[in-house]
Amino acid sequence: MDGLTEAKLAQMAGKRSFERGLGYIDAVSGLEVGDGWIRAVVHGTERYEAELLLGKRRRLSGTCDCPYGQEGNFCKHLVALGLTVISQETDVLRRGELARDRAHGLDAWLSSLSQGELLALLQQETAQDRQLRRRLELKAASARGDLAGIRARIRELFDIGPFARYGYVEYTDAQAYADQAGQTVTTIKALTGSGRPGDAMVLAQEAISLLAAVTESIDDSDGSLTQIGVDLADAHYDTCRQARFEPEKLAHWLVTHALDDASNLTDIDPLKYKDLLGERGMASLRHHAVNAWQANRTGWAEKQLMQQLMKSEQDTDTLIAMHAADLAANGHTHLLIARELDTAGRPTEAFEWAERGIEETEDLATVDTALVDYLADLYQQADRPADALTLRRDHFTARRTLLTYRQLRTAARATDRWPAEREKALNLLRSDTTRKNTHASHVLVDVLLDDKDIDTAWQVATDSGARDNQWLALANQSHATRPGDALTVYHRLVAALTRQTGDRTYEQLVSLLSSIRDCHDHLGTPELFTAYVADLRIAQKRKRNLMKLMDDHGF
Repeated sequence: MDGLTEAKLAQMAGKRSFERGLGYIDAVSGLEVGDGWIRAVVHGTERYEAELLLGKRRRLSGTCDCPYGQEGNFCKHLVALGLTVISQETDVLRRGELARDRAHGLDAWLSSLSQGELLALLQQETAQDRQLRRRLELKAASARGDLAGIRARIRELFDIGPFARYGYVEYTDAQAYADQAGQTVTTIKALTGSGRPGDAMVLAQEAISLLAAVTESIDDSDGSLTQIGVDLADAHYDTCRQARFEPEKLAHWLVTHALDDASNLTDIDPLKYKDLLGERGMASLRHHAVNAWQANRTGWAEKQLMQQLMKSEQDTDTLIAMHAADLAANGHTHLLIARELDTAGRPTEAFEWAERGIEETEDLATVDTALVDYLADLYQQADRPADALTLRRDHFTARRTLLTYRQLRTAARATDRWPAEREKALNLLRSDTTRKNTHASHVLVDVLLDDKDIDTAWQVATDSGARDNQWLALANQSHATRPGDALTVYHRLVAALTRQTGDRTYEQLVSLLSSIRDCHDHLGTPELFTAYVADLRIAQKRKRNLMKLMDDHGF
């Protein structure tokens, strides 16, 4: 129990996880106490197993199989377990002593057995415990140097048959399957450590293929299989660091794997192996990658691998040629090329490609807005504000939104031409509004609100309509100057909310009541507000949470 305090738990978990853990104390069950460890089940969104490690000389730590805990964090479930242990300290200490006594007793008994008795005991246990038997069979095959036997056992470890129902491993069985399949990683590491990294490398590659073959048949919601893929990738790299291998063969496997769906499981980066492959291996890697890309120039994985290679080799021209072979209609690829050229210290060419992207986009309404932003920045840096304004004007004309309006306003102000540009922009929106374009009228209200032109915004909203959030913004910005108009808006919004339930709705409703009270204060009619609230309480009296919230706010 040394080192386990609320302060220590708060330090380990952080303020947010500690506070959330307070709410899970009652969800802790099945407390098990061992020699230096305490384990329990914590029921949250799912059922999670949490374990604390502690002792006189052991730094407090813990593990949990929740998603946050699997990332190495000290989660709320561990906090709840720790708080439970603290609250039951006397009982936990007693059970810990019993666990140590049992462990010492077991050690003493096993030590007293003869070799024959130990063998008989192991045979009995392995006959009853399939997982133990498989682990020992793997160790035996490894000790004998039986590669064929190890390979056969690894295939059994990845067999979903014992866990699958109708050919699919459900979430409830996925963890058990992952525990079994994960033994492969231990085996590969053991082979590497025993001086057989070459065999371990081959088995790691085969295991990765086996994992990829079954992943679609397993519910991996908790990420257990993904973690096995990552562990296999790490084990594979470690074996390659120690093994003697043919660089060309490894390069070919790396490319094949990178282009396969299995790469999503392991996230193996072929370029991580650059130093291990050497010049021969990297030349082979490049050869296979180029061939794959030439065979499928539109393939995402093929392009991704080629781009990684070209960037690592700083081969900007080849990278640009790749992008240029498949230009997107919205200018996105032009932007990628421009950025690569910029990074390579070729700003003039970057400028040309960015402008070309705008010119070659048939409809500026569909252009990649990041390209517009990029080119506008280039114009500003080159002291060409008039060109930046033209670009922003054209973009707004094609794509009339609040964002493009704001960007036009910024560019126009940089050239002291905002009043004239504003009038042109508003005329475009008014023209769309007169054609009964609802979207255009909503945008017009947005831009007028953004310009703080409240009176005009009221008129447009009244004539052409507005969304509820726009009406609310109008009322909030003018309830002191137009209390009567604002009151009409607030009443309508309250009427809509009274047909709904939920704490969030009630909070919105009470906020509106505050605004309604302000309007009546400005109008000099507080008695009407009192009568309004009284009627509202009568109509909504069954909503107890709402009544309490209104009481808390003095309504």
